[in-house]
Amino acid sequence: SPLPPFLALLCFGATTLTVPLAHAGPGAEEPPWCPYKVLGGEGAAGGRLCFRPPARGFQCAARACRAHRSPGGALVANVLANGSVLLQWGPPRPAAGLRGFALNCSWDGTYTRFPCDSVELGAACRDYLLPEAHGSVRYRLCLQPRYAPPRPAPPAQCVEFRLEPAAMRDIVVAMTAVGGSICVMLVFICLLVAYITENLMSPALGGAAAAAAA
Repeated sequence: SPLPPFLALLCFGATTLTVPLAHAGPGAEEPPWCPYKVLGGEGAAGGRLCFRPPARGFQCAARACRAHRSPGGALVANVLANGSVLLQWGPPRPAAGLRGFALNCSWDGTYTRFPCDSVELGAACRDYLLPEAHGSVRYRLCLQPRYAPPRPAPPAQCVEFRLEPAAMRDIVVAMTAVGGSICVMLVFICLLVAYITENLMSPALGGAAAAAAA
């Protein structure tokens, strides 16, 4: 059906992560779209319903990703090198009566904890991308399944992690590149001065000495 892709195009600000997908054999069904709604930091009502494809088959490579797991192991935060975070979780049990998931986000300040955007996800969702996370900030993300009444909601799975400050790495790389350029320029200037001293100043001094002797 072309309806989910059309709604995904209409959704302003929806972010899609491009990751390798699991190989599907002939006749395999396409993975379901994940509907989600981003709410404000205080959990205020609003937001726009968006759709994104699942990132199935994604594996956290050691050099470009670092995985953090919740104490129960049900929720995994894959911190990528570009500053984004891909959350992954398995199907909850029991699956009957599952309405969706609630994802709550917060981060530590100097003296208190501040809320960030919370997300409501559909029952078919098994991952979510946090596109822009700040470096040197400790995040706490909690995922809680939601069931139809009278089944109560189970305890939330929470994972905590801290991103490395990417800005400092960029500054160090930039300063190293600038320092290398300055060194190359100084070497070139020294060679130029030596060439001028040897080839231009020496004949002039020799001519002046010959004139004085005559």
